[in-house]
Amino acid sequence: MLKVENLTKVYPGGIQALHDVSFEVEKGEFLAVIGLSGSGKSTLLRCINRLIEPTEGKVTWDGVDITNASQEELRRIRRRIGMVFQHFNLVNRSKVLTNVLAGRLGYSNPALSVVNRFSKADMEKAYAQLARVGLDDKAKARADELSGGQQQRVGVARAMMQDPEIMLADEPVASLDPVLAHSIMQYLERINQEDGVMVLCSLHFLDLVHQYADRVIALNEGKLVFEGSPQEIDDAKFKEIYGKEAERVG
Repeated sequence: MLKVENLTKVYPGGIQALHDVSFEVEKGEFLAVIGLSGSGKSTLLRCINRLIEPTEGKVTWDGVDITNASQEELRRIRRRIGMVFQHFNLVNRSKVLTNVLAGRLGYSNPALSVVNRFSKADMEKAYAQLARVGLDDKAKARADELSGGQQQRVGVARAMMQDPEIMLADEPVASLDPVLAHSIMQYLERINQEDGVMVLCSLHFLDLVHQYADRVIALNEGKLVFEGSPQEIDDAKFKEIYGKEAERVG
């Protein structure tokens, strides 16, 4: 279980991105995190693996206190937490295969990984993950030769190279058209259902939330304003989350 307790983040200058946020996620659950841009979704996900340091509060996973872990402990914890980014975060000039192998850096000999030398097992694993997202024929292509949807699939394959138990997906479909968005969500759904990986995915559109999420939390100005099933978000709750003038989609 992942447990977030009273999580608060105040950025320099007094900007409060999160305010006293608490919730739990069960093993194997697909949790959607929704809210307007600037509501704190990305900050929340990045506080979970401490890419951003929380100001106050606590994150525990299976009894391990992530917020107070030493740097060495944190490296071990992060091995098991994959992350998919909105803007892909690929090395554009490198081959697709090299980008996917970057997911093994937490497990590999640092001296060898610096010169892109990976074990035979890692190479086979990278090809297998590329095949899983339908890109095994693009292994030798440069990342910047791929479409946006293909680049995001590379990002998913890279995250799966970690053998993660948690997947944090930070607006993974925000820059994609609806058809590509569903294809990426289907990969995340398969990872969740077939591999038992806990998925926390920030999203804007309720049609995606209804189709893929087991449960939803919603943020508004850094505060948790809803926690429940997607079906519980009626018009009144939607307006509370997104504002009276927001247009409902899905």
